[in-house]
Amino acid sequence: MITFDALTKQYGEQLALDHVSFTVPAGTVTGFLGPNGAGKSTAMRILLGLATATSGAATIAGRRYVQWPSPARVAGSMLDADAFHPGRTGRESLTLACLTLGLPSSRVDEVLELVGLTTREGRRRVRTYSLGMRQRLGIAQALLTDPSVLVLDEPANGLDPQGQRWLGDLLRDRAERGCAVLLSSHQLSEVERLADRLVVIAAGRIVADDTLARLQAAHGDITDFYFEVTSAHDRAAA
Repeated sequence: MITFDALTKQYGEQLALDHVSFTVPAGTVTGFLGPNGAGKSTAMRILLGLATATSGAATIAGRRYVQWPSPARVAGSMLDADAFHPGRTGRESLTLACLTLGLPSSRVDEVLELVGLTTREGRRRVRTYSLGMRQRLGIAQALLTDPSVLVLDEPANGLDPQGQRWLGDLLRDRAERGCAVLLSSHQLSEVERLADRLVVIAAGRIVADDTLARLQAAHGDITDFYFEVTSAHDRAAA
């Protein structure tokens, strides 16, 4: 389980996160939705130990990321599909990650197949990859340790409709195996396809947190509800 507990982040006088609290239960795909600049990436970076909270906490199974003896074996993540060295091949990038994590090199072939990158594509330089291929490579690296938690920032960027369907199937399969999946997006249509829970953030504050089914039952058209709540909070913060 992922837990955000009154998480607050302030940059000077700017309040990027304002007492953000929600959970991502094991066995769910939770969509973290909000307009650009709403605070999604900041919250995920704090969760993964890449930024420090002003107050509050973000934990994985009750511990901060850095408190785990081998954090990457617990939580797999992809925050930036452009993080790979452009001069290395996809296979080399994953092999280096395996060496760092103490994993057998055979795991490279397993995750390449899992994300739909062929042997030939794995031997290409990352600089020649399309955005969709880089996304698949990033997801492959996140899956290397077969983690119990996945944290993905805009994972469907650059994927064609077939790729988006593949991603949805992959994430649902991980959730069915008990994984807690948190994925961020600024596009409602993407989250509706991939997630069964929805957390909406606007201007650094949580404005909705429920299953898609209950939100639809309570508010009707999710698109109208989303734009209404995010616009209202953005206006209030301006």
